[in-house]
Amino acid sequence: MTDDALLTLPPPRLSFDALSRHLARGWGLSGHLTPLTSERDLNHRLDTDRGRYVLRLTNPAEPEAMTDFQTRAHLHVAARDPDLPIQHLIPTQGGAPWLALPEGRLRLFTWAPGQVLAEAPRSPAQTRALGTALARLTAALADFTHPAADHVLLWDIRRLPHLADKAAAIADPDLRAEAAAFIADYAVRIAPRLAALPTQVVHADFNPHNLLVDPAAPETVTGILDFGDMVLTPRACDLAVAASYHLGGPDPLAHLAAMVQGYTARLPLTPDEQALLPDLIAARMVTTLVIPSWRATLYPGNAPYILRNVPAARAGLAAFRALGPAAVAATIARAAGQE
Repeated sequence: MTDDALLTLPPPRLSFDALSRHLARGWGLSGHLTPLTSERDLNHRLDTDRGRYVLRLTNPAEPEAMTDFQTRAHLHVAARDPDLPIQHLIPTQGGAPWLALPEGRLRLFTWAPGQVLAEAPRSPAQTRALGTALARLTAALADFTHPAADHVLLWDIRRLPHLADKAAAIADPDLRAEAAAFIADYAVRIAPRLAALPTQVVHADFNPHNLLVDPAAPETVTGILDFGDMVLTPRACDLAVAASYHLGGPDPLAHLAAMVQGYTARLPLTPDEQALLPDLIAARMVTTLVIPSWRATLYPGNAPYILRNVPAARAGLAAFRALGPAAVAATIARAAGQE
């Protein structure tokens, strides 16, 4: 099962009653289930007298090796950096990481408190804290290996040329042409240079809907969610993903500088990473236009959720054009202390 095929399938379905029975059997818990949005899994918030959790049923099409990859990454990060605000896996009463069901693999995680970053006020101080949190997560994953790590993921920036046939789904003709031209240029100019970059398993989806902050102190990161897009790829792709969501608002260069400063204080960039980062940021924004536009044609009923990051990508690309690659590159160099 390729990532392409998995993204064309709907999330699994299972009734509240059935989930409650499995929850009692597997974890000895009972409580109130509230549905949560998800791209390809079935997720619920679980409120019990012992606390709040997340109950996640993976898509049955997801290979077991992929579920194991993500699960072991959670455990690895928790061991390497226990203070990182990730969700922690709750094993079953029998000590297993999940319950295997015909409908998918059922896992239970701790609940991460906070406000979704996408709904919180923004500031460069907050963006710097995000860069620091990302660097800590990347450092925690640096020595993590798994047989399924090098799988095909369409969201992986290094695979942008594979999206050429899906760019036609972008409704705006000018944006569609811009995306197609960038993908063609990337295949020739950027893709051959990626082999020179340090490579490791990364989170690969540090977007504002996967991050939580303290409502009373929005510069404090309280939750890092969703390890579902983890992949073995050039390390700089992770920073590019995170930075791409902060170029479409006010003071884009200030936010870019803050993100890079927070990250490089923990993980300095190599010269090759620094040189390619502007193009990798643009590549993520193009990816964020293409994949959701394509998936929204497959699932129009879920289009608002699928397309939730498209406005930021559109605005970010517009800002990238207005600023020019030279200004972006210079900002990165100053922030990284390499100018």
